Amino acid sequence: MIRILLFPLFLFIFFSSPGLSAQDITGKELLSRAIAYHDPDNAWSTFSGTLFITMETPNNSERKSEVTLNFPADYFKLVVRKDDTTTEEVIDKGVCSLVVNGKKIKKQAEDSTNKGEPCGQTEMMKNYYTYLYGLPMKLRDKGAIIDPAVVKKTFKGKEYLTLKVNYEEKVGKDTWYFYFNPDNYALEAYQFFHDEAANDGEYIMLETDNFETINGIKIPKKRSWYTNKENRLLGTDILTRASQNSE
Repeated sequence: MIRILLFPLFLFIFFSSPGLSAQDITGKELLSRAIAYHDPDNAWSTFSGTLFITMETPNNSERKSEVTLNFPADYFKLVVRKDDTTTEEVIDKGVCSLVVNGKKIKKQAEDSTNKGEPCGQTEMMKNYYTYLYGLPMKLRDKGAIIDPAVVKKTFKGKEYLTLKVNYEEKVGKDTWYFYFNPDNYALEAYQFFHDEAANDGEYIMLETDNFETINGIKIPKKRSWYTNKENRLLGTDILTRASQNSE
């Protein structure tokens, strides 16, 4: 009799536990739940603030960056201090400027196709920081192809709900995997491959028990980069603080 009573109790506990299995949720539903966790007020699209980031790399000096994003004003500014060099890059409503150690280098139109020119490099850095610190919200951008199938996967010793994302060719050619906590849908890790069969590319682990919250958006304070093939640490970005810009 005791066994008969315990079995239904076990089923009740099992099926009423928090979180969803991979079969219960589609890719777009998972993304929506993750965005609701990280950006419950949908504030990313109107973000205006500055991120202060220290990058640590093995056998190298620290790089300190101040990243200012103001989406309503169409403004981006990146100030980088490393060793004895300070660079300041700006895109202000399509007008680009670059200053190195107080000396203005040149100014160009934002639509420069030469990535070796200051504006092309600045545009690349703008996209880099906007993408990484805007995840998972940026996965709703045009050109992202969300795989409808969510896979339950163990990654680096922890079980996740995994979302696969490819991009239209004009946007990007890499294959991305995003790993979400099955209980609260926090984004805890992601990786990309140029050629998945070769196991190239990198993976990024996020410190999700320590957030910087700005304008209601939860941004992980630490992200560590590793190679997929060798598991070699490439570097760690530490968000030391963030400030919301006053209008």
